[in-house]
Amino acid sequence: MSHVSDKIHEYFSTFPKRSYDKGQILIFANQEPDYILYVTEGKVRQYDVSYRGDEIAVNIYKPPAFFPMAAVLTHTPNRYLFRTESKTTVHAIPPKQALAFLEANPDVTLDLLRRLYMGVDGLLGRMVQLMAGTAKSRLMYELLVECRRFGKQGAANSYTLTISEVDIAARSGLTRETVSREMGKIKSEGLVSLGHQGIHVPDITKLEQKLGLDT
Repeated sequence: MSHVSDKIHEYFSTFPKRSYDKGQILIFANQEPDYILYVTEGKVRQYDVSYRGDEIAVNIYKPPAFFPMAAVLTHTPNRYLFRTESKTTVHAIPPKQALAFLEANPDVTLDLLRRLYMGVDGLLGRMVQLMAGTAKSRLMYELLVECRRFGKQGAANSYTLTISEVDIAARSGLTRETVSREMGKIKSEGLVSLGHQGIHVPDITKLEQKLGLDT
């Protein structure tokens, strides 16, 4: 952990701990959050639901993230659901105390701002793909994001991903059938392989280069 992460953990971990199984909703849409949740184990999906009933993933939180800061900082209604993607442990911090901690620790606030801009950059990239990309390029973009954020890195720029096609569909705005079809295309080009451990990206550099050529 970095110095900032240590400071966050030291303070936030003093608050009550809660454990949840996979698939539990922590915060509902249009619900004013009673607590800021600090994740120490597991992953949490922030998502919306389309008019067709499809889940649209907005963000994935992993340790040492804390949320939902937007609703607390801007005093606007929370419009998203937050659900555990795996067995998850969080600490629940009253919003006023979380804000006081940020005000007293500008290095933590600056780190939060840095991570926010990284997230915005990812959202802008996804927006470009939605507006001008093909189904294939949207899939490749999501695979690159997954490699960078959650992939298990191996030798020679390789990554292994445990994400399912259903989750890729939720994050890319594609249907599961489209994801499966486009996955077959990039598999035939040697950019990915599929196995019992998940999706294997043998060389992330080649995937990045291919995305640049296809957009």
